Amino acid sequence: MSENLDPNETMHNVIPLDGLYENWFLDYASYVILDRAVPHINDGLKPVQRRILHSLKEMDDGRFNKAANVIGNTMKYHPHGDASIGDAMVQIGQKDLLIDRQGNWGDPVTGDAAAAPRYIEARLSKFALDVVFNPDTTIWQASYDGRNREPITLPVKFPLLLAQGADGIAVGLATKILPHNFIELIDASIEALRGNRPNLLPDFLTGGMADATNYNEGQRGGKVRVRAKIIERDKKTLAITEIPYNTTTGSLIDSVISANDKGKIKIKKIEDNTAASVEIVIHLAPGISPDVTIDALYAFTDCEVSISPNTCIILDDKPHFMSVNDILIHSANHTKGLLKMELDIRLLELKEKIFFSSLLKIFIQEGMYKHPDYESSGNFDAVVEVLNRLFEPFFPQFYRTIMPEDYKKLIDKPMSSITRFDVKKADEQMKALEAEIKEVNHNLKHLTDYAISWYTRLKEKYGKGRERKTELRTFDKVEATQVALANVKLYVNRRDGFIGSGIKRDENVEYVCDCSDIDEIIVFREDGKCMITKMQDKVFVGKDILHVAVFKKNDERTVYNMMYKDGESGTTYIKRFSVVGVTRDKEYDLTKGTKGTRVSYFSANPNGEAEVVNIQLKPHSKLKKLQFDENFADIAIKGRGSMGNQVTKYPVKKIVLKSKGVSTLAGRKIWYDDVLKRLNADSRGRYLGEFDGEDKIITILSNGTYELTSFDLSNHFDDRMQIIEKYDPEKVYSVIHYDGKSKNYLVKRFVFENIVIGKQVSFISEEPGSKLMIISGAAQPVVKVEQLKGKAETQELVELNLTDLIDVKGMKAMGNRLSAHTVKTIELIAEHDDAEDVPDPAPDSVADTQLIADVTEPNEPKPIPDATPEKAAKDVGFEITNDPNEIEIKNKRSDSKTDIDDSPQLGLF
Repeated sequence: MSENLDPNETMHNVIPLDGLYENWFLDYASYVILDRAVPHINDGLKPVQRRILHSLKEMDDGRFNKAANVIGNTMKYHPHGDASIGDAMVQIGQKDLLIDRQGNWGDPVTGDAAAAPRYIEARLSKFALDVVFNPDTTIWQASYDGRNREPITLPVKFPLLLAQGADGIAVGLATKILPHNFIELIDASIEALRGNRPNLLPDFLTGGMADATNYNEGQRGGKVRVRAKIIERDKKTLAITEIPYNTTTGSLIDSVISANDKGKIKIKKIEDNTAASVEIVIHLAPGISPDVTIDALYAFTDCEVSISPNTCIILDDKPHFMSVNDILIHSANHTKGLLKMELDIRLLELKEKIFFSSLLKIFIQEGMYKHPDYESSGNFDAVVEVLNRLFEPFFPQFYRTIMPEDYKKLIDKPMSSITRFDVKKADEQMKALEAEIKEVNHNLKHLTDYAISWYTRLKEKYGKGRERKTELRTFDKVEATQVALANVKLYVNRRDGFIGSGIKRDENVEYVCDCSDIDEIIVFREDGKCMITKMQDKVFVGKDILHVAVFKKNDERTVYNMMYKDGESGTTYIKRFSVVGVTRDKEYDLTKGTKGTRVSYFSANPNGEAEVVNIQLKPHSKLKKLQFDENFADIAIKGRGSMGNQVTKYPVKKIVLKSKGVSTLAGRKIWYDDVLKRLNADSRGRYLGEFDGEDKIITILSNGTYELTSFDLSNHFDDRMQIIEKYDPEKVYSVIHYDGKSKNYLVKRFVFENIVIGKQVSFISEEPGSKLMIISGAAQPVVKVEQLKGKAETQELVELNLTDLIDVKGMKAMGNRLSAHTVKTIELIAEHDDAEDVPDPAPDSVADTQLIADVTEPNEPKPIPDATPEKAAKDVGFEITNDPNEIEIKNKRSDSKTDIDDSPQLGLF
């Protein structure tokens, strides 16, 4: 047989192996992409999710079903095993949108797994029943075994894909769609229907803070940085109350412990107190800054994660990469189309009802059921022929042709219902149907408005409790080198030219400082070269090392003072310079670069200090003066590449430090960035001033406390902060606060005490219900007060200059009563910084509110007489005495003492 085979024919039937693999791979890739990993744009679901929801709807009777039963029923549609179905069902349930749950469904925050399917129960939520299902608008297909039918996509009338998010890894591509806020999606859908392009940003159930500056509409190349919310409870304790998306409390704690073990941070203890809400408590080691630790947590642990979205969806049976805003526009238009289909179906149903009601009414009213021809008809065809003839005069009033099936429904009507037919009731029902048809036609004509109303109803019905959980912020970049803990020791062998943490100790090795293993080290040598290298165990940087230190990038305040002898001319030069940034492991020459050049004097000054040195020259016949002083303050600070100024051309015997200098730099200019909520020296945000030495920053919080901090750029600030500025111990502040005990509004003026940095101190009453109303640092703040006067409670608006109401007193004083009348509202309307040229308040304002108690009639306040405070007090039985420590009022009749600040009826000062 083999001898008779044609070789050409045999080769023609052979399929190359690479062709087989190519076809099989493409088939497999298409299957994974379309049927497993990537969601469809119309309903936002993967096949397994769609089949679970369809199965739940199929089993829905209003009661909970065992998850195991749902999984078993879903296997009729999804031929991939119960484990994959159960996992997908738990993921849908944990998103708390489509499924009502009963039992332990796990917790995505803690990472706890759900109980076994036989222990947990589920049913469709009311939202899912309203939004996801409609058999009339669903396109069906046969299930994998042909025994059942399943939806190709569900008719979802909501951007479900963007609400839930999606993750999937297919063959050759992947998808990662971030979740978005329920209410914002509805609002954006409404705007899309109005023709406005939306701008969606993600929102996560786990809360936290997110920087979506580079979100790129969820497309490839975008990035979202998500941070945990960390609260500083005190200087020794931090609390994490919200965690980033895609992390768990367990994984976050593990990352913190790992960073501590590696020496990146230093903590004493970490506790997981998570229950209904997240609470991870971090106890800091003694002497560790909480502000630096917070930044270190963001830099070295899962307290900050970066998420790269990749929005890939199935559209027209193909994968497409789209922006989330385009997906939302498609969803809004798709919803509008589904609503139109529902209206068209409803219109047809209404027309059919009117059609048959009219048919029945004519059939009965015209007595057709009693017609001899009808009664004598022997079969159905004869009945159809008779009824066609009888109905022929009425054909024009019907919207469609009468079919034999319609006659069948007529003749199937029992005689009892025909004899009891109520014409009036039938007319009323048809009138109601016509009104509904009119409404449906109106909605079809104004379809966009109808779709907007649909979204509005969804928001009103289901939007409560679905407000944004993730706070959108702009983050500053945390430099790891600035917050890393000093976990290694830096040593140097100056003679042999080695630096590092693992140098073998001997008499030539000396300790430099503690630093981090990710720090960069700057080295200066006697030959006038400098270089920067990464911290290592041991590295050679060149012999005869002059200076070694941790390098701070972009540090313009560290100034190096240097003198060097040029190797060619023998001339000595002097220079001052900064090293802002260089290429790592590259040598830079700080001199003229001639052979034999040596550094004669070198100092590193962290704050630009300029010392005075004494220069002694070698004896020379032409020299009369063999020594002189040189002040580095007279030398301008230039770049590292500058040659420097000539000091002398004669040989130098010795250079001796004569006196240490002070900083030649101006105070450091500091700004506060309201967006990042951080200090900076880059001119971003609000300018706070020049800071130097012991200068401090004051922050005033809305709860009536204040705190003094340093001007360190690593400081964090409370979100409740109302005022941040440079602390001036002589600046007077005016405050209106509500005292929870006396139920009065009080006004006081004082200077903030110079307290310990980091301590929060209250400057208002600490009674329950007390609150800060207004604070101003202006010389003369003016407020507008709405008050109710007299028994009739006549409304009055008055303007008050707070400087006229009370003198400057101690910070702990309660203050004077703002008004003797009932205060409704207070508004700060002007802040005059000029203490002299300020107009008086409106007439009858201050005087009307400053009242003094009549001793004989304490309940009837009287206006203050137009006289001195002393005379006014004596008129009612009081005298004023000046005490060095406080002002007191003595009641001559009872010898009782009352602090003027506690007398709500007095406004004498």
